[in-house]
Amino acid sequence: MPEADVLRLLPWQVRERRFRSAPLGRRGFDPQEVREFLERVAVELAAAHEALAQSRREASEVKLALCRLRSEAAHARNERGWGR
Repeated sequence: MPEADVLRLLPWQVRERRFRSAPLGRRGFDPQEVREFLERVAVELAAAHEALAQSRREASEVKLALCRLRSEAAHARNERGWGR
């Protein structure tokens, strides 16, 4: 498994992340504010993951189309005797 996959932060991990309360007598963050921020981060992260997945799908389609064009061009050259 590539190292990048091990370190990837997924939207569900952000949504599910919980923090311990600050010990009694210590100041901490407003839990509701933290949850709202984490949800916002998760939404942005999900959008980034989807955009990346879409880009990968499009790149794959372009590679396949290029392969077809190269194959057709090679076939046309062979039929005309250029490859000899």
